[in-house]
Amino acid sequence: MLLLYASQIAMASFALLVQATGGKEKRYMKNKTRYTDEPLGKIEIIDDFLPPPEELAFKEENIKVTIALSKSSVDFFKKEARSRHTSYQAMIQRLLDLYAAKHQKSLTKQSS
Repeated sequence: MLLLYASQIAMASFALLVQATGGKEKRYMKNKTRYTDEPLGKIEIIDDFLPPPEELAFKEENIKVTIALSKSSVDFFKKEARSRHTSYQAMIQRLLDLYAAKHQKSLTKQSS
């Protein structure tokens, strides 16, 4: 009797697992994309714009500053950060870093 009860529990557990993973419910899934061996059309090769891994691991020294920003600017960054699951302070910091790096290069070229 105990073996029969254990077997019923195992069967019920398996049925729940199949439902959770969609094992037998393929009829509700969308049609799969069928790939063919057709020409891709015009392909444009772009330069590699991603930084190398050593630049990604580099941690620049930070200093804390106090700055007054407009409410609309802070609200904008908070909204954008929330939608990207990141910190609005990190977004503002990255923006300032990119701005400074771009203009620092311009100044260096001008003084040469």
